[in-house]
Amino acid sequence: MKHIFKRIAQAFQIAGQVVLAFMMITICYDAFMRYVFTAPTSWSLEINTFLIVFVAAMTAADVQRTDSHIRITFFVDMLGTSAQRFTRLVIAVIGMIFSAIMTWRGVIMAHQAWDFGERVSSSFGTPMVYPYALLPLGFGMLALQFLFNALDAVMGKAPSGDDHQDLQEI
Repeated sequence: MKHIFKRIAQAFQIAGQVVLAFMMITICYDAFMRYVFTAPTSWSLEINTFLIVFVAAMTAADVQRTDSHIRITFFVDMLGTSAQRFTRLVIAVIGMIFSAIMTWRGVIMAHQAWDFGERVSSSFGTPMVYPYALLPLGFGMLALQFLFNALDAVMGKAPSGDDHQDLQEI
């Protein structure tokens, strides 16, 4: 199960990198068109607004899995091993609860957007079900990763990132 999850999370991470590169190209293109030819695109802002949700939601599970997010550990580092493990467990449980709520609410939002045929009121007219569907998918993956983190903390394992490495002060 964990191996399959890892592969899916890595695929979302790679997709997020591709989407971020695409966003950079389209934003630069829009800026070029706007300031050089005074002819801005009608689609760049809308597409990139939705794609930033993709980048944030879909890559979060892999960032958590590899323990590669930014954090301040000044106080936690002063605790003993069992207190650090307990802290990791509490953080994982809180993260899992938050992610589960976001998944649940995201499903409701996506379902309502589907039922009512919600669209963005722009020339592009993006159906809102697609960006809304990213939330339960991304936060569902994040909730699973927090579950794995909680299980690792209970079993006394180190953070479950195979790319995990402690960064020393420079």
